[in-house]
Amino acid sequence: MTVKKTLLFARSAPIAAGLLAVALFLSACSSGNSGNTNNGGTAAPGTSSQGAAVSVSIEPANGKNISPVTPIVVKAANGTLTDVTVQNTAKHTTVKGEFSADKTTWTSSEPLGYGSTYTVDAHGADRSGKTVEQQGQVTTVSPSKQANPNMIPAPASVAQTGVGVGQPVVFQFSYPVKNKADVEKQLSVVSNPPQEGSWYWIDDKNVHYRPKEYWQPGTTLTVSAKIYGVDFGNGVYGAEDRTETYHVHDSWIAKADGNTEQMQIFHNGQVVKTMPISMGKDATPTHLGAHVISFKAESYTMDSCTYGVCQGDPKWYRSEEKWTERISNDGEFVHENPNSVGAQGNSNVSHGCINLNAENAEWFFHNLGLGDVVEVTNSGGQQLPVWDLYGDWALSWEQWQQGSALK
Repeated sequence: MTVKKTLLFARSAPIAAGLLAVALFLSACSSGNSGNTNNGGTAAPGTSSQGAAVSVSIEPANGKNISPVTPIVVKAANGTLTDVTVQNTAKHTTVKGEFSADKTTWTSSEPLGYGSTYTVDAHGADRSGKTVEQQGQVTTVSPSKQANPNMIPAPASVAQTGVGVGQPVVFQFSYPVKNKADVEKQLSVVSNPPQEGSWYWIDDKNVHYRPKEYWQPGTTLTVSAKIYGVDFGNGVYGAEDRTETYHVHDSWIAKADGNTEQMQIFHNGQVVKTMPISMGKDATPTHLGAHVISFKAESYTMDSCTYGVCQGDPKWYRSEEKWTERISNDGEFVHENPNSVGAQGNSNVSHGCINLNAENAEWFFHNLGLGDVVEVTNSGGQQLPVWDLYGDWALSWEQWQQGSALK
């Protein structure tokens, strides 16, 4: 009998162990909650068939005062995203976005608006089909002012003619820029063929770009300001992005020499005309250095009061002149002056302008235009200042590069 009891025990032990293992297996495979919802920025889990929780997260989580170009990113962990909706609460418009190939990430693909609130509603699922919902809210910054990237020369004004080889690219912002480095990082000039160039901040609102040497004739310049959403400082943000194209025409360079009282005109490096001139007299000498033509008109009223020398001052003048082309902002032009014809070629009698006779002035007007260069030597004047539109070429390349905010 003792032997039979021992056999009975030996047979019953494996059966009990097997029943316990089945119970444990069934417990491990029981499913969790299949419809979790979370209204915060942190993940809300569901439970997958392997026991890992599917979760959805939103970046930036409950973001406030973010830049409108900061993308909204929704991610799923231990599962995939089934749908994502981002909506402007005031306009009820839906923000466009794209899923990654594996549908674990959704990223907004268009900029948001300033001073706006957006709701985010996202759903994820695990491989067994269990789902989770995640909601969030994002608000964008409200600028006190928005700065526009105005361009000089206006691209439309030179679309047909192109610009000369001396033309700097200029962004003139409608409000001062405090964070110059942040703004400059978003500015670009792509030249074709490639040429080395750099930015120079003339002041808080004007930044110029010029190459190391004059532009090569035939160059195409693609100019961009990706400033929307960029913090300019002092509550100012970029108003909009802008991309424009300039084309550089043939090289036209005039070389005016105060010693010979002659001006030679070079077209693509070859002398095509020489003309007698009269430059600024001793009291009002013409500035030295490379000047760039910034404006032209067949007839123009020259009034020294426009740069601070008004009636009552012995240096004041006001006259109507023909075939005028501006070469600096303090009253220097190339133009016809019949009253100085007798002095042209032998003495300087002007208020700083380069005077020509009627025939030469008309020829000059019809052949040279915006961006073309007038180089002045031996005038007895001071160097054209870098801030005097356009005194960009007054600086050496090393000096010019130091004007970048990224140096």
